Amino acid sequence: MAQRRVTVVVVDDHPFFRDGVTRGLARDGRVEIVGEAGTGAEALAVIGRELPDVALVDYQLPDMNGVDVTHALRRDSVATRVLLVSAVTDGAVVFRALEEGAAGYLAKDAPRTELIDAVMQVARGETVIPGALTEGLAAQIRLRAQPSAPALTPRELDVLKGFARGLSIPQLAAELFVAPSTVKTHTQRLYEKLDVSDRAAAVAAAMRLRLLE
Repeated sequence: MAQRRVTVVVVDDHPFFRDGVTRGLARDGRVEIVGEAGTGAEALAVIGRELPDVALVDYQLPDMNGVDVTHALRRDSVATRVLLVSAVTDGAVVFRALEEGAAGYLAKDAPRTELIDAVMQVARGETVIPGALTEGLAAQIRLRAQPSAPALTPRELDVLKGFARGLSIPQLAAELFVAPSTVKTHTQRLYEKLDVSDRAAAVAAAMRLRLLE
């Protein structure tokens, strides 16, 4: 019994490139091209009508980018899996594409064999990220995993540093030449920004956020 071919819609605003990709994929007996589109709006219409296994979508389209197309498909619960192709290989873009639900991301100059392999992998439910793109993606993951530090005023930072040195509010007030009530006000704002309720927790949070380095 012959295996069902993987259905694909090709989306690219450059007819020459789109035609080349379509011909290249169609030469593989495992793939069936069921539609083409040159804009994001056309892509959503064709994909919604044909419901292909895979949508091969260029990142840069005239009316929206490929990530927006991916987001719209996920929003509408369309089961088609999106494989983005782009000349843009920035880690932040790749990260956002995956975040929005893309099943893979390829450089636009990828060889035909790599493109076909990626389509087949995506159709099987796998996620495809070439090795050349993983370093930038990993950097983005590490960056976004770091907790973001709140913006402290210079005086709030002075209070925080005083707490780290073990000073009390009266001692801080004397050192900063302000009233204890003023230090208490800065302390309360500091607690709110760090989402803590006491000095020890404030210092611990500051160390985690590297505010005391």
